[in-house]
Amino acid sequence: MKRTLLILFITFNFIACNTAKQVEKAIYSGDYDYAINTAVEKLKANKSEKRTTEYVYMLGDAFTKAEARDLSKIDYLKKDNNPETYQEIFDLYTTLNNRQEAIKPLLPLTANGKKTTFNFINYTDLILESKNNLSGYIYNSSVRLLESKNKADIRQAYDNLTYLNTITPNYKNTYQLIADAQKRGIDYILVTINNQTRQIIPQRLQNDLLNFNTYGLNKQWSIYHANQVKNTAYDYTMQLNLKQIIVSPERINEREIIREKKITDKSTYKKDRKGNPVKDSLGNYIKVTKIINARYRYIESVQVKEAQILANVVYVDLKTNQIIDNFPIDSGFVFENIYATNYRKSKNNQNDERALTIDDRDLLNKRRMPFPTNEQMIYDTGEDLKLKLKDIINDFNSY
Repeated sequence: MKRTLLILFITFNFIACNTAKQVEKAIYSGDYDYAINTAVEKLKANKSEKRTTEYVYMLGDAFTKAEARDLSKIDYLKKDNNPETYQEIFDLYTTLNNRQEAIKPLLPLTANGKKTTFNFINYTDLILESKNNLSGYIYNSSVRLLESKNKADIRQAYDNLTYLNTITPNYKNTYQLIADAQKRGIDYILVTINNQTRQIIPQRLQNDLLNFNTYGLNKQWSIYHANQVKNTAYDYTMQLNLKQIIVSPERINEREIIREKKITDKSTYKKDRKGNPVKDSLGNYIKVTKIINARYRYIESVQVKEAQILANVVYVDLKTNQIIDNFPIDSGFVFENIYATNYRKSKNNQNDERALTIDDRDLLNKRRMPFPTNEQMIYDTGEDLKLKLKDIINDFNSY
């Protein structure tokens, strides 16, 4: 017990020392926020313990250095007077305030009986001022982006205005501009299926491929139409070109399986040369356990039929009438049914079920199934085709 406690004590102290060294290293390397966050977590656990004294010192050191660095950076950015830096200034003031708020619940902090002081500043007005500057800049730049006909610019404006709405809700007519950007930034894509296989495609497969409600798509800026909608200006076409459909012949592959296992058969009494039971020295009849080689013979049959669809997806920009993406697709489906039948019995071939494994018994309980039709095989292959088509649609990026 004492040995266990000693090991736990040593391990705990090793971890504590290692953490303290990491904090110290972070301060030397300028990673002040890591040092502050780690020290705060340690002091939250128990700020009254003697061994936390070093964390109090390191917290004060890291806080002072982080504050000086960030205030110096803000002073430089303000003198530069570039609106592009409004975001960074706002983020820095927010960080400065958040550091203070993380430390306040721990106060007062003492080290070696001496109270540690922190130079806290009220950043409320400075945060509001920087947020107002940033909000105005985001709004004005977004309005300029919305004057563009380029959908990438319009989507950027949408992202900017959405962020603006999180820091300054309902700033001017932000809601209206967001709705306008969302509507104007959408790409409309007309989908067509071109059958180049010289084979008939099941109608239900074609309907499934064009039913985009079943794809579970998460495309904010793309809407796919299987049928052309009046007064819709389409940006792209997506052409699903079915190149080749291959359906293999129906096949049944057979092989003979022999299972053998040594098992204990019923016991018999040991007999002498005259056929009389033999007794042991105590007068009991001697039993002999009979070991036999159990054997079972059956035919394993594997039904196989395969289908394959070769296709490609081509995206065409309707403004330039140029191909902008081409995705090959190779989809397949395999029908397979495995079952077993008993080998024909004869006088010299008596099957003993005790030789069978659990898997053998399962196979023997299965039966031959009707092969699916070619139409069903093509449809089932289309399910895999649909999954690959979904991946292509999700990966496609129009800008």
